[in-house]
Amino acid sequence: MPSSEKFRDYVLSQFKGELFDGGFRVTTRKMMGEYILYADGKVFGGIYDDRLLIKPVPAALAMLPNAKKQLPYDGAKPMLRVTAEQIADSGLLVRLLDAMLPELPAVKKKK
Repeated sequence: MPSSEKFRDYVLSQFKGELFDGGFRVTTRKMMGEYILYADGKVFGGIYDDRLLIKPVPAALAMLPNAKKQLPYDGAKPMLRVTAEQIADSGLLVRLLDAMLPELPAVKKKK
């Protein structure tokens, strides 16, 4: 079941306020009914079946020690599920992304 625009808009609204003040820019790209999440051009997660999943980098594992690993789709690598309560905490999302960004791979330049 594809993710809804309503859920995507809600997740983005939770990142927007403080993230833009903090210099981050969170964007999405729709792919096959789901949304890939980018911060400063780096992929940090996605919205799959109306679930917010993030890459399991060390900072995310440390900040969300009880997060369950879930597959975004068959054949994918497991990602960390961010709960509804955690999504509702905009400050937590901002701190989480701030901690994750240095650990994410650099943006690849297009040829």
